Order: sequence, then C-alpha cells, then structure tokens
Amino acid sequence: MLTRFEELLGIDFAGQRTDDVDDVIYGGYDHAEHRERVPGLVSLLGDASAADRERYLACLTLVAWGEPVGYETVREATLEPRKAPWYDLLIDRKFSVDSSYGHLSAAAADSRELAEEKGSSALRVETFRSLVRMADREYFEEKLGDYLDEDVVRACLPDILDVISRGLGSLTAGVPYRFDVATQLVDLANSVVVVDEEPGVELVLQILRAAPSGRAMAHAVAAVHRAKGPAGQVLAGQLYRSGTAHVRALLGGRG
Repeated sequence: MLTRFEELLGIDFAGQRTDDVDDVIYGGYDHAEHRERVPGLVSLLGDASAADRERYLACLTLVAWGEPVGYETVREATLEPRKAPWYDLLIDRKFSVDSSYGHLSAAAADSRELAEEKGSSALRVETFRSLVRMADREYFEEKLGDYLDEDVVRACLPDILDVISRGLGSLTAGVPYRFDVATQLVDLANSVVVVDEEPGVELVLQILRAAPSGRAMAHAVAAVHRAKGPAGQVLAGQLYRSGTAHVRALLGGRG
C-alpha cells in the first residue's frame, strides 16, 4: 500500500513508480494533471506530524509548479530561515552548511512559465526578493544570482544592492563565514550588470577588493562577458592582472 507521500511524489505521470522526485516535478511541467496533486501536497506541507523531508519536498514541488502556497511558505520561512523544519536537511558537501534555500531558488526559477499560467508571477518575484534579502547570511549553492531573470533583477534591484552592501560591510569588518559569501555576492552583482552595467561592474570590483579569492574572480568573469561597454573591459583588465591562469583562460582574450 502506498503512503501519502508516495502517491503524490512517488508516481510519475506515466503511472510508474519512481524514487526520484525530480521525475514528478519536471513531469509536471508537461502534464496539466499535476494540478490534481496540489491539494494533497498542500495538506502534506501543512502537516506538522509529517517527516521534515516530505514537507520540504512538498514545498519544493509547489514552488516549482508556480503554486501560491509554495511561494508563501518560502517567504514565511525566510523571516527566520534557520527555524524552518527542513533546515540542515540538505548539507552542502563543500562547506558543510544548509543548502535547502538554493534548491528552492532553483525551483522558483524553473516555475516562471507555470507562474504566468497561474497568475502567480508577482508572488514569484516576492519569493525571490525574500531569498535575495538573506544572501549575506545563508548559502545558496550557486543557485541565486545566476537564476534571476532580468525582470526579477529589475524588480528586486534595491534588495540586491542592499544585501551586497551589507555583505561588503561584513567582509570588510572581517566577520567570519562558514561559506564563500564573497562569491555569492559576486554572482548577485553579475546579475546587476545586465540591467545597470557600470554600477554592477563597480559592485563586482568592490567585492573583489574586499575578498580577492580565486573562486570569486572566476565567477566575476561572467560580468565581463555580460558587459557591453568600457566598464567590462576595466574589470577584464583587473581580472587578467590579478587572476590565476584559470581566470585568464575564462576571460578568453578579454584581458
């Protein structure tokens, strides 16, 4: 006999058993029948007696499918992110810290088309706004800055600038972090370059001055390739002079 969780996320849309929830999540994009599972997922998400993993996966699925309840749950969780029932359920191998919000960010990115269909695009933007606001405190496993589409960046630009400013203050003050916050901030600054090039590049340069690591420099190359004007060339020159052979290779002759 199938459990509630297995009925909702253990059977794909061809009616086959699966141990990979992604089969169901991504299958939902192509099958309108996914809507039939939404009430059950909402019930599972709200059941405090259910396993934390099952509630998290229910939330992840609802976000990926552009459902308002999923977005609202993430927004509420970001108010006190470490009190979420799923916190520390997913641990990043590199830094040994929670990475659950990165997966939720990726799900929100993937939900764009369904959010448009379901009229929940505004909630999707607000979800990203909530995630961005804690980017100087929580780790996103490279699933935040690069996952923001241009419309989201424009809508959340004040929040992006604010969190980068806070993060820069912490880096300059020598506040210890358990993860590479500088690179995470660089990824956010890279997203700004697309909508406001010169200020975005300047933010990248400020972060690199505060924390000039090889990893942060490698990520900063994305800003060079996104830039169209002279600011990008200034950044390229800085990276070429200060970066490793790997960074210079990524520049592809832009130094």
